[in-house]
Amino acid sequence: PASAPPRKEAVGIIGLGLMGHAIAGRLLAAGFPVVGVDVVAARNEAARRAGVTIVAEARDVLSRCRRVLLSLPTLKHVGQLLHDHAEVLRRGQVILDTTTGSPEEAEEIHAVLAARGVEYLDATISGNSSQVASGEVTGMVGGSQRACEQCADILQTFCRETFHLGPCGNGSRIKLVTNLVLGLNRAALAEGLVFAERLGFTRQQALAVLIESMASSRVMHVKGRKMVEEDFVPQARLSQHLKDVRVMRALAKRLQLTLPFTKTHAAVLQSAEAAGLGALDNSAIIRAIAGLSKKATRRRAPDRHARSSGKSKPFGG
Repeated sequence: PASAPPRKEAVGIIGLGLMGHAIAGRLLAAGFPVVGVDVVAARNEAARRAGVTIVAEARDVLSRCRRVLLSLPTLKHVGQLLHDHAEVLRRGQVILDTTTGSPEEAEEIHAVLAARGVEYLDATISGNSSQVASGEVTGMVGGSQRACEQCADILQTFCRETFHLGPCGNGSRIKLVTNLVLGLNRAALAEGLVFAERLGFTRQQALAVLIESMASSRVMHVKGRKMVEEDFVPQARLSQHLKDVRVMRALAKRLQLTLPFTKTHAAVLQSAEAAGLGALDNSAIIRAIAGLSKKATRRRAPDRHARSSGKSKPFGG
């Protein structure tokens, strides 16, 4: 009888939110044992049901696994985590970090780990958790070529394509570029659907035409239905994208670069977060844009009264 294939090396995951849980599912489906933990008990239980071996704390993941994937809210969380558990980090270990943050933070983490002989990849992802679950995302990796090659088997479980982009920090840089364009695409779609609605079309009618028109984009296929149906169950949270936009603007300021559309986008996202939409899917930006339109209509109401009183300028005047 044929011998059984060798058991694959366990992969660690710290952070089992939307993205981490989806990555864990892909690794398990590919036959990798997964050891993980999250600070939220419900996430641990969901991951345990999916087949992840849940441990008591992040220290246990780092001590048990040579290759550990991080999926945390910010790079500040990453830096603090690695600082708190520095004594269990060891030479030859590889940390794959899918967290989006500033390139400078990624470079600082890389320098600290390199001094310990630990490889660090800022392995950012273009795509949401649903796309990770179906293996449709793009991986964008900064770090050593050697470490990238060592983790190719992990990355290919959930990335349709992976780009190695040079030194650490470049994964974060290109992720900000892709998120800038993606976010503006999403905002443009939301604004277009609100505009169409005011013109007397349904959102569904407008979306159907847009998808078949020259204005079509992948965003329409991913977020269009959610905007039409106002299904804002999160694939990627609105506040998370606002965090990225703030990083973009800070980086652009250091580069003395103006990002006019991103400035406007940030203001809309901030109004959405202030309205309590931050924990919803980022497609909820359509609700914020619709709300801004209603406010503008209310502000213009006195002007209509003024015109009826003969106070407006004559046509063509």
